[in-house]
Amino acid sequence: MDEAKLKKILENIEAPAPDENARKTAVNLAVAEFKSLENQRKNTPQGNSIWARLTNKTTQTRSNPMQQKSKQRLMYGGMATAMAVILIVGITTQQTMVNTVGHDAMQAAKLKKITFETDGDAAAIAMDSLAEATEESSPAYVASIQESNEAETTASAAPTSMAAPVGRLTANQAKVSRSFAGAGADASRMMMVESMPYAPPPHVVPLPEPINPYYQEEGRDKFQDFKPSPVKLVADEPVSTFSIDVDTASYSLVRRELNNGIIPNPDAVRIEELVNYFDYNYPLPETREQPFKPTVTVTDSPWSKDKKLVHIGIKGFDVQTDSKPHSNLVFLVDVSGSMNSPDKLPLVKSSLKMLLDTLQPNDTVALTVYAGSAGTVLEPTKVSDKQTILNAIDNLNAGGSTAGAAGIEEAYRLAEKHFDKEGVNRVFIATDGDFNVGVSSDEDLKTIIEKKRESGIFLSVLGFGLGNLNDSLMQTLAQNGNGTAAYIDTINEARKVLVEEASSTLFPIAKDVKIQVEFNPELVQEYRLIGYETRALNREDFNNDKIDAGDIGAGHTVTAIYEITPAGVKGSVDPSRYAAKKEAVKPGSEFSNELGFLKMRYKLPHENESKLISTPIPVDAGAPNADITWATAVAGFGQLLKGDTHIGNFTYDDVIKMANEAKGADEFGQRAEFINLVRNAKVAAGK
Repeated sequence: MDEAKLKKILENIEAPAPDENARKTAVNLAVAEFKSLENQRKNTPQGNSIWARLTNKTTQTRSNPMQQKSKQRLMYGGMATAMAVILIVGITTQQTMVNTVGHDAMQAAKLKKITFETDGDAAAIAMDSLAEATEESSPAYVASIQESNEAETTASAAPTSMAAPVGRLTANQAKVSRSFAGAGADASRMMMVESMPYAPPPHVVPLPEPINPYYQEEGRDKFQDFKPSPVKLVADEPVSTFSIDVDTASYSLVRRELNNGIIPNPDAVRIEELVNYFDYNYPLPETREQPFKPTVTVTDSPWSKDKKLVHIGIKGFDVQTDSKPHSNLVFLVDVSGSMNSPDKLPLVKSSLKMLLDTLQPNDTVALTVYAGSAGTVLEPTKVSDKQTILNAIDNLNAGGSTAGAAGIEEAYRLAEKHFDKEGVNRVFIATDGDFNVGVSSDEDLKTIIEKKRESGIFLSVLGFGLGNLNDSLMQTLAQNGNGTAAYIDTINEARKVLVEEASSTLFPIAKDVKIQVEFNPELVQEYRLIGYETRALNREDFNNDKIDAGDIGAGHTVTAIYEITPAGVKGSVDPSRYAAKKEAVKPGSEFSNELGFLKMRYKLPHENESKLISTPIPVDAGAPNADITWATAVAGFGQLLKGDTHIGNFTYDDVIKMANEAKGADEFGQRAEFINLVRNAKVAAGK
């Protein structure tokens, strides 16, 4: 067969379907042809046709021309058969490999053109290589080739992709290629495959690493470091002063960690925020002019024998739907790269849409963002044009660094531009607290917020995500901006904060609310305030209207709990040897039945002068009820999480027992959820 016909046949060969029997048959034919050629070579004296001595070449030249032509036909015929077998085996093997990685890759790897040029001895060398490659297809050899390929892949830093770059060869293929090349210049173009992408066999295909397109950060959560309130001697320090707190962020943070089987960072546990997460049925005030009135109850301490708990409860005046003031709201959304996570920006969008559903048609909403810089996305727009607002929210995308201070400035500018003297003016910041461009320290941001709060604009901070959460900064912004902080970990929490508690979230009824308790040293020798460590004030701050304090929204409830040691009971602190002795209160005197005296100061939302509420704390104040028991159980739970040493042998089981007794109707299932959290904490602590 001449070369032209051979080339034509090879070009028109269709790749057969992968078949193991066909492969074995092809290999057997190749081996048989190889043996035939090998026997022919053995009959050639003193070397092969290339390397035989000159005498032998002379003998061959003088041989019968017909015999020589016959041998030439045999050689070319054997060569053609061998290369056809090589082609079939190669195509079959290639197609088997291609089928492993998919039909599309098989089509891309289909043979387009093969050219063949060689002499008889090069064909013999090719058959040697084929036999060697066949032998090397054993499992043991495959394992060695896999190791070689892995090393090659590492050295070349090839991308981890299912489709390897065109021209990449396995070690086995490279070895065969080198064998062909070694046949000399005439064999340099023995086989050339054009435009044939190479797909590695299954045992050497490096699987792509899983790609997570979302931002992930671990171990960068920031919390304010604080210690539990100490026990104080009444003889030395009879007055306790603090700012009220209606934030709930700590409870949501604790819940998220416990649901993940983790005991939360003690600094993330603010006991007052755990207690105030729940609603309590305290008596309502009679008029809006005095937006709340205190309720005081004295009970036995469940964790300290002979000690008492003094509960101070406040229920804010609620705003009726038909009397809600106009709202001028600005949503300031963090769209930096760290917000690119399902529990961050996507949850922010859903939360803002929920809040939008609670507003009235004439209320206005503006939207501004901050990342590398700040910018206004939506100028103040009436809620009646709801679709425009929704479109602006939907178009938010995360990326870039975080210039938070610039965003705050822009949000206040928008709120001031459309300020409503008779309405509610509030900025909502939605962030993970990662401010890293421009003004970023807590102290500097506190200064900015303190200046802005004089404008009469309230501030609410909504925190999102974990791993990069700056809870400390959230507290700084909320506490100094006449506002509140909440942490949104689920869509249900967004519904609670922004829908179910929309009135308390949006409409302030009092600001700068302070509490001061003076204990009677003749009846109380020690006390400690449970929680409110980050809200402590100096005694002189109580009457100073320049000192900022907490704010109460419509319908908000606030609970504060003191543990006291009555006079005559062994306390935790030894009395001072040189303390001035006070004359005992005579029976029947004016103060003989008072454990202490409670005073509260507050300002109405649009006023700058505080008002005073005061009432004695009787020894037998109030009567225990389910709400008091529930608040006590939650306070005990918070102390356990913080590792407080003042609760003796009180356990998680004691919390569960008390909570089950006081759960009540539990319309929204929040109290049942709390009991499950206590069980989670018990399991996590046991680990």
